[in-house]
Amino acid sequence: MKSPKQVSVSALWKFAAAAILVVVGAGANASAQTAKIQTSSLDHLVSKASETFNLDLDESLMQLTAKVFKANDPDEARVKALVSGLKGIHVRVLEFEKEGEFLAADLEAIRTQLRAPGWNRIVNAKSKKEGSVDVYLMTSGSQVLGLAVLAADAKEIAVVNILGNIDLEKLSQLEGQFGIPDLSLEKPKRKN
Repeated sequence: MKSPKQVSVSALWKFAAAAILVVVGAGANASAQTAKIQTSSLDHLVSKASETFNLDLDESLMQLTAKVFKANDPDEARVKALVSGLKGIHVRVLEFEKEGEFLAADLEAIRTQLRAPGWNRIVNAKSKKEGSVDVYLMTSGSQVLGLAVLAADAKEIAVVNILGNIDLEKLSQLEGQFGIPDLSLEKPKRKN
């Protein structure tokens, strides 16, 4: 079984994540509820999937999770600070044994949400070999309220939705945490 940290569209994830890191530089204190993507339209595909991963951490669970991390451990303290600034992390991954188990139309309900006012597509990457990745930001004025990534290849669908205060360093620190794919991005270097 593949780890939810590594999905088969990893090359596209890396491209999308690099683009996100260039574009996202500020967070938002406004409510991020409108930035939450509903993925229930994918429920009918669960019985066809060979593997599934579903993570739903809302703000209260994020705060509860933050209590688990130890403040005296530098790595855990960084994750604790990261988690406390977010309103939610929602990840849904469906992997299929063979091609053709889902159709492009199965993703339309999610894409429709991402065409709503406030959402802006900042990355659209397509590859015949590796599928496609679309990255969206939910903004209100100059505030970033959320981020959504929709990735699909012939055998896999992945939806990542991050709500709340998003900034350059925090986004790169999310990789490999809470089921978000490990994007193998270079972390910003700290000054001594």
